[in-house]
Amino acid sequence: MISPWLLKAGGWWRCFSVPLESSLTQAFRNFCCGKKFSASEKILTNVAIGDENAKESGKALDKLFSSEQQASILHVLNTASKKELEAFKLLHGRKSINIVEHREKFGPFQNLESLVNVPLLQYKTAVQVCNSILFPETGKKKRKSWENQLGKLIKPDIERERLKAVKSIVSIVFGTRRIAWAHLDRKLTVLDWQQSDCRKLMNRPHSSSVYLEEISSVISKMPKADFYVLEKTGLSIQNSSLFPILLHFHITEAMLYALLNRAFAQDGQHRVLSMNRNAVGKHFELMIGDTRTSGKELVKQLLSESVLKAEPRVFFPPEKMVHYRQMFLPTDPYRIEEFYDSLLQAVAFYELAVFDT
Repeated sequence: MISPWLLKAGGWWRCFSVPLESSLTQAFRNFCCGKKFSASEKILTNVAIGDENAKESGKALDKLFSSEQQASILHVLNTASKKELEAFKLLHGRKSINIVEHREKFGPFQNLESLVNVPLLQYKTAVQVCNSILFPETGKKKRKSWENQLGKLIKPDIERERLKAVKSIVSIVFGTRRIAWAHLDRKLTVLDWQQSDCRKLMNRPHSSSVYLEEISSVISKMPKADFYVLEKTGLSIQNSSLFPILLHFHITEAMLYALLNRAFAQDGQHRVLSMNRNAVGKHFELMIGDTRTSGKELVKQLLSESVLKAEPRVFFPPEKMVHYRQMFLPTDPYRIEEFYDSLLQAVAFYELAVFDT
């Protein structure tokens, strides 16, 4: 134990420098600053406090791990392929190649100490490699990455198991003039695809009861599904001229959440999700900078492929093809992007959130 008066006498201590001074001083500073160490960091700290030339002391590396741990590490080092070794931290690229070449040339590793004879694996690196083999983080990182990616795509958070078990969804896109929805099963078969007019809600201010009546009427036409996926737009509240539109979107979204999530109070399971509009646009390469372009031509292509290809990306029932093709005729003075987008959002939901799990 270091005496307190010795620590205060900084000048006296510096006069008696020894090879351990830098590592011991740093360890003490970390302790005084309240730094916390992980399991692997603790091993490295102990190594630093010991002789930095520990690899010359025979079995120093072996002494850091129990016999069971040594056996587990050696089993991986002696049997894993280059690709399997690359899954562990610090073993990417040349290091994994060197390990395979070393054991092919000199035979299996007999102890952990022999690991430092592999090019690019110095003593401290060898300790970190052994720790990463004992406590692999690859699965945890992949799961975290998947969760982060999914969190940017849909809200609120949803369990992976529920997504994998989904049988059908209703994708809903609403604007200032209409609400459109597409009902697709997990085989990407279009079961229903409609739109409903709601332009009168933007003609003048309406009470909440009017919104409730109108949107309830639309929902009554929608089929049942495992999830209802709403498009989440990115309108900025900083543009005051867009405030009436933004308010309309928020009211409509809130109504849809409340009316479609009727069982939430009983089981606490979300059935209504919001999906990022631009993420769907990027998936279909419809983005030009920060602006999403029309999906009309892409939907027309999906319709054609359903007829011409044996295994189309999206399957449309033959009896509905004539009706769907009529939606592309220039008879409506208004663009019906919501209609196209509802289908594209449904396809993107399956391909990004369900099939990729």
